[in-house]
Amino acid sequence: MRRLTAMIGVATTMLAAVACGSGDDAGSDQRTIGMVNFTLGAPYFIGISKTVERAGDKAGVDVRVTDAKGDAATLTSNVSELLAQDVDGVIISGGPLEAAPAALNAIKQKGIPVVLVDRKFQTGEYTSWVGPDNTALGEQNGEFIAEKLGGTGKVAIIKGGPADNSIGIARTEGLKSVLDKESGIEQVEAPDFGEWSSDGGLRVMENLLARHADIDAVFCENDSMCLGAQKAVADAGRTAAIFLAGVDGQKEALAAIAEGGNYAVTGLNNAVEMGNAGYERLVTILDDGSTPEKDTVIPSPQITGENVNEYYDPNSEF
Repeated sequence: MRRLTAMIGVATTMLAAVACGSGDDAGSDQRTIGMVNFTLGAPYFIGISKTVERAGDKAGVDVRVTDAKGDAATLTSNVSELLAQDVDGVIISGGPLEAAPAALNAIKQKGIPVVLVDRKFQTGEYTSWVGPDNTALGEQNGEFIAEKLGGTGKVAIIKGGPADNSIGIARTEGLKSVLDKESGIEQVEAPDFGEWSSDGGLRVMENLLARHADIDAVFCENDSMCLGAQKAVADAGRTAAIFLAGVDGQKEALAAIAEGGNYAVTGLNNAVEMGNAGYERLVTILDDGSTPEKDTVIPSPQITGENVNEYYDPNSEF
């Protein structure tokens, strides 16, 4: 069994002291939950949503999925529509959205639980949150980069945006907290955002290479951008000179690491694991009505060429 599957099992055990077969509940075939997505415009968020759908299908739970397409007002409207359908609980994947107070207030007034997955909103009341320690993800990349460079070199940083995105901020601040201690390492932040996509990473990396001929390493706030950056590096004929470090454990990034090229490291923040963790947390609350752990951090191990085969699954949703 692959290590990723094992990690999912560990996470769900940590999240709930109940069997994962929620379909054994006599009323599960009548249960309805809402899977609210701020955006399905990136592989990571698609992976979370589809994982929740698949878990619900397996257990006989009706999962009703919405996509706000990146609009906060639409997300609030989606929540209102689900509440009018008398869903039993709601999972919210907030993407880059920092807060959704109107949506959370409406759910609270309805008296049903809401589980936030990956994104913890900055304001508003929620029942429970499951997600990664983004600062730690940045720190472990910083440690890897510093060691690989031997304390000397130039590191380019590609951010996803927007400027107030707390997840990206935490990842980059974690990285900088390590690299700032290395006097021989220069950091260069890209002036524009990669928008969390491979196309964005490609564009931003092309601009960086045009301005800095001596880049040794690249850190991206997610794997999608780093995959685009890797292409830009290859197009510039600099694959042998520059290595890349990402975050999330996207299967394409793991494949690149397994190839033994210049994609050197990522940190596991797998969408399948997050989707399963969010679903199991909500089901546990609905099954026993207990007060859950408020915030649960999912482990994010570092993945390199030495251990990538323990995590890589080409058939994974993400």
